[in-house]
Amino acid sequence: MLLEQITKENDIKNISPADYNTLAEEIRQFLIEKISVTGGHLGSNLGAVELTMALHLSLNLPQDKIIWDVGHQSYTHKLLTGRREGFDTLRKYGGMSGFPKRKESPCDCFDTGHSSTSISAGLGLVRARDILGESNTIVSVIGDGALTGGMAYEALNNASRMETNFIVVLNDNNMSISENVGGISKYLNNVRMAPKYWDIKESIYYSLLGMPKYGKPLVEGIQRAKNSFKQLVVPGMFFEDMGLTYLGPVDGHNVEEMIRIFSEAKKIPRGVLVHVLTEKGRGYEPAKRHPARFHGTEPFDVETGLPAHPGTAPNYTDIFSTVMTKLGSRDERIVAITAAMPDGTGLKRFRNLYPQRFFDVGIAEEHAVTFAAGLAAGGMKPIVAVYSSFLQRSYDQILHDVCIQDLPVVFAIDRAGLVGSDGETHQGIFDLSYLSSIPNMHIMAPKNKWELSDMLKFSVKFGHPIAVRYPRGAAYDGLKEYRAPIVLGKGEVIYKESEIALIAVGSMVKTAVEVREELISRGYSCTLANARFVKPIDEEMLSELCKEHRLLVTMEENVSSGGFGERVRTFLGGVQTKAQTLSIALPDAYVEHGNVDILRKEVGIDLDSIVKKVIEKYETL
Repeated sequence: MLLEQITKENDIKNISPADYNTLAEEIRQFLIEKISVTGGHLGSNLGAVELTMALHLSLNLPQDKIIWDVGHQSYTHKLLTGRREGFDTLRKYGGMSGFPKRKESPCDCFDTGHSSTSISAGLGLVRARDILGESNTIVSVIGDGALTGGMAYEALNNASRMETNFIVVLNDNNMSISENVGGISKYLNNVRMAPKYWDIKESIYYSLLGMPKYGKPLVEGIQRAKNSFKQLVVPGMFFEDMGLTYLGPVDGHNVEEMIRIFSEAKKIPRGVLVHVLTEKGRGYEPAKRHPARFHGTEPFDVETGLPAHPGTAPNYTDIFSTVMTKLGSRDERIVAITAAMPDGTGLKRFRNLYPQRFFDVGIAEEHAVTFAAGLAAGGMKPIVAVYSSFLQRSYDQILHDVCIQDLPVVFAIDRAGLVGSDGETHQGIFDLSYLSSIPNMHIMAPKNKWELSDMLKFSVKFGHPIAVRYPRGAAYDGLKEYRAPIVLGKGEVIYKESEIALIAVGSMVKTAVEVREELISRGYSCTLANARFVKPIDEEMLSELCKEHRLLVTMEENVSSGGFGERVRTFLGGVQTKAQTLSIALPDAYVEHGNVDILRKEVGIDLDSIVKKVIEKYETL
């Protein structure tokens, strides 16, 4: 196999050009085989195989730098830098990350995980290069979906003033996680449908270069007139108008053609954008037919493309989806907003039923939140469905545009807590902390699937900023009989005893049930309370629990700093009580990738760890 000849960076340069297509096919088959077992990002990687090969053939790593926007398309890059063996542990605890990691290889020059960051990071590397007097090449690769993020334009605007080489590769597959939306998508579609530009450039520009004596002067003349030339044959030329040199579009599956255009790009003493057209899921029909499902997939059967272990129980996203359609049918003022993830957040059914009240704003969480604020100010009832990890990108908009004005925006926060295999950049473990710091914000977390439904119904009637956070995975269906009405700032005592009180938030209620059973089996008396509200906390319930318990144990799937436990300790510090507190929370650290059950044990929020901590604390009282 050709792939076996690549054991370190730059080994691809020993492969004959006649074998490039064969190598690309081997890489695709390798990725399909490995990801079918481990799970991971398949569609984006299959589409970027030849692009990655061309970059590695055109550059000298690790001296030259490639910054992968988001980074979920970096699997081929990892293969070409000698990490083939690591794919057996891809996204497993202690194994290889599914994203670029500087600690993994010197060829990973910048850690990524969220979108629209690569141009800014690349620009910083370029400036550092120039200050240090170095001459290496810096390339930022960004997808057309990520190009909908405002940060990308801030960086492009900055890059346009440079008088030094900086290459931005636009990997245009007409898809982000879901289908692209908005003006940028329409603009790129227009460029794709303008072969006239590329045909003229191919037949004239490069042909002239080969003419004896007069070829080079003519080419230099064309270069001087390039901007005007492009304006005539490609309407708009958005990137040229911003001050960048535009090259393309180029076939993203033709390695030699890309090598040629990258060679040209390296010679340009300014910012240059290379527009590469690729096909997401290329080489695997199920991934081409279902790009959203194969963006980030669990293990699957290669022959059918179907999940290897299909889930049967509904997850929290399913519950949210069902409730949203019901709410939409009952109130015409309810609108739904997503940042390019209608499938992932469960809004696909709402979109199909109420297309006029559904808004996909692209990968632009900041805009999504302020847009929701405008909708609320206009009399609508907006629900922003977003992953916890991505909501933190819009902290200022939540504070400045929603909460200062006390506007009735509902934040449906999916993937809250530990999410597992995507690692540090995707764990939803900070939302309770950053949202709790904002005045006028209210925060709830359901203990089970029925409470999620009740909380969403409460939220749309509430009339103030409010967040409902719920975890990834199967929805807990225990404690069905405990379904008291939702009252602002009120928790519920589920099992009342004495001595030890477990006060759990959201997903930790299920764990608390198990902890209580274990403590009781060991002879301890134990109360279980469901916090329901993280802000405002139920001060009356806490005061009552203090009277009959020696130890109050808070349990949350959030970092301890700024979390629920810290708020409880602050309150109890101001009241007369002999009760002690123990906070069960995540450490003040980033949690790496791995199976969630393993991660829970590693960070100390699994059953055994909690029981041990509670007993040790209680026995010291």
